[in-house]
Amino acid sequence: MTTTAEKLLARMRQSKHGWTFDDLEALYTGFSFTYRDKGKHRVYTHPANATMIATVTRHRTLAVGYIQTAIKLIDKLLESEEGVGG
Repeated sequence: MTTTAEKLLARMRQSKHGWTFDDLEALYTGFSFTYRDKGKHRVYTHPANATMIATVTRHRTLAVGYIQTAIKLIDKLLESEEGVGG
């Protein structure tokens, strides 16, 4: 069964333009990242791996680099989960 976060990730892979802070919020929290606020940014970390860190600004429309970082970080997370489970 595909989760909302997985569907969102697939759509982000198709097009990296036009995404919002709320979209990345849904993506990161959907993959179990936690966050803390740091001024004008939100810092996401994954509880299973403290080296998985992403900082996201709270602008309405985000630069493509934020989306590329999110995709790479989620891919890294999925690869590490496959290594543990299989």
